[in-house]
Amino acid sequence: MRKLGTTDLEILHLAINEKGRFDENNLENSNLKRFGVGKILDSLASLKDRKMISLNKDGSFSITELSKDILWNKATPPWARILRLLQIKSCSIEEMSDILKISKEELDTEIEKLRKSQLVLMSPQRLNGKIVKIFEILSEGIEVIDRTEIEGFDKIRFGKSTAEIDIFESIDEIIQKIQDVSFDQNKKEDIVVQLTELKNRLKI
Repeated sequence: MRKLGTTDLEILHLAINEKGRFDENNLENSNLKRFGVGKILDSLASLKDRKMISLNKDGSFSITELSKDILWNKATPPWARILRLLQIKSCSIEEMSDILKISKEELDTEIEKLRKSQLVLMSPQRLNGKIVKIFEILSEGIEVIDRTEIEGFDKIRFGKSTAEIDIFESIDEIIQKIQDVSFDQNKKEDIVVQLTELKNRLKI
């Protein structure tokens, strides 16, 4: 995944809210103006260099598919989009819903799954006189989302500890090696059966 800073995120979020295209007026009327012209220009140049936005002939900017794929591709599982967002900044459910365009109800389900898997942490914070649940990614969550860059999303299993997942993957590797070794087929099958039974007993 292309890494984003918080200012990058705000610019791309603005683009999403403006249906993919924004100009200096949109920037001026957004919260981004607090950064000042210099900071915004630097961020726009960086995003353009990384092909995350493109410059249009009229001076406006458009978000690219490369950027959309990070947080706004509906083909990407919601849990992965949440972890990617939390890698950039800690968020409340309301912020996540606004940025990712995912309903709060769906987020509640996905966040609970991530929390039980010890990939994210919730900490209550007082903001504007109210207690707000803020979620942040844990090191295990970073490890999981980084693994998806190589392994894809299908191999990620929730609700198990990292140690259990490691055991599961180790057994699969042993089975594969046995299949590749040339010795008596019956012995092979016996070992594979024993390892499969072990996996079932572990209930992974």
